[in-house]
Amino acid sequence: MSVLGIVIKWILGLGAAIFVPIIIIIAGLIVGMKIKDAISAGITLGVAFTGMSMLIGFMSDAIGPAAKAMLTHTGINLPIVDGGWTTLSAIAWSWPYAFLMFPLMIGLNIVMLIINKTKTFNADLWNVWGKIFTGVAVAAVSKPYFGTAASIALAFIVAGIQIIFELKMADMYQYRIEKLSGIPGVTCTHKMGFTSIFMFPIDCVLKKIPALKDKIGIFAESHELGFILGIIFGILAKYKVAAILTLGIQASCALTLFPVISKYFMMALEPISSAISAFMNKKFEDRTLVVGLDWPFMGGANEIWLAVFWAIPVTLLFSMFLPGNEILPFAGIVNNAIAVAAFLVTGGNIIRMLILVTLFAPVSYTHLRAHET
Repeated sequence: MSVLGIVIKWILGLGAAIFVPIIIIIAGLIVGMKIKDAISAGITLGVAFTGMSMLIGFMSDAIGPAAKAMLTHTGINLPIVDGGWTTLSAIAWSWPYAFLMFPLMIGLNIVMLIINKTKTFNADLWNVWGKIFTGVAVAAVSKPYFGTAASIALAFIVAGIQIIFELKMADMYQYRIEKLSGIPGVTCTHKMGFTSIFMFPIDCVLKKIPALKDKIGIFAESHELGFILGIIFGILAKYKVAAILTLGIQASCALTLFPVISKYFMMALEPISSAISAFMNKKFEDRTLVVGLDWPFMGGANEIWLAVFWAIPVTLLFSMFLPGNEILPFAGIVNNAIAVAAFLVTGGNIIRMLILVTLFAPVSYTHLRAHET
C-alpha cells in the first residue's frame, strides 16, 4: 500500500497542468478521438492551465503586497498568520491513509456514471486533497468518541458523501457554467461551489429588488478596469506614484490577458466535448457526459476579478473587527472561492456579486479560523 501511495502522490505531484491533460487525452482516446487530435487537445489544455495559473500567480503577487501594506497601515497585530490552501494540502497529504482517497474518488464517479446518477466525468483529480482534508478533520474530531478504526471509517464515509455532492453540484450548475463561460460540455467540480448553495436564498431576495433583478455587467474594458482597480489599491496601500502606476499596469495586464487564456480552454475542450457527445449518442440513448474541471477555465470573467478585488478590503476589515479573531489573512487574502461562488449564483450580476461577497466574507473567514484551530 505504501508503494501505491507513493505512485499516486507522484502522479498528482505532476500538477494540474500535466495531470488533467493526461486524463483528457486518455478520455479522448476512449471516446474515439484520433491520437493526434486527443494529444493536441491535451497539450492545449495544459497550455491553458499553465497560462491561467501564471496569470493568477502574477495577479496575486501584485495585489498581495498591496493588501499587506494596507493591513500594516491599520496597525493591526495578530499572532496567527494564515498559510492558505497550501498549508491545508500539506496537512492532508501527511495523513497515512491519504492515498486511499484517490481510488475512492474515481470509483464513486464511475459507479454514479454507470447507474446514471451523474453526467459529470470529474477530471479534476488533482484536487483530491480537499476530500483528504475532510477525512483528516472528521477523523481528528471523531477519534476521541469512537476510537481509531471507527473514526477512519467515518472519515471515508463523510469524504465519500462530499465526492457525491460535488458531482451533483457540478450537474446542477453545468448549464449555467456553459452559458457563462461559452465552453460546451464542461462544468466545475470544485468544492467552492458549496458556498453558492448558501448564497442562493439571499440572491433570491436580492432579485426581488427591481434595480438588482436584471444582470448588471461591467461597463469598462478589461484593460481600463484593471488599471483603475490597480490605481485604487496602490493609493489605499499608500504606495508612491511610480509604484501606484506600476500596480495599475500590472492589474491591467492581468485582466486583459485572462479572456485571452480562457479561449485556449475552449480550443482544448470543444473537440473533446464533441467526441464525448458523439460517443454517448452512439452507445447510450438520451445520455450526456460533461467534463468536470477546477474553476480557472472561468477566469476570463472580469466580474470574478472585480469581486476578488472588492473582497480584499472587506476581509481586512473583518480581520480587524471580528470578535475573537487572531488570524492575519495573508495567504488567503486573494479569495477566489466566494467570488466564483457568487458568480455562479448571480450569473455575473456584479452588484449582487459584491453584496454576496460582502456578506460571506466573514463566513469564509470564520471557516478559515475553524481550520486553523
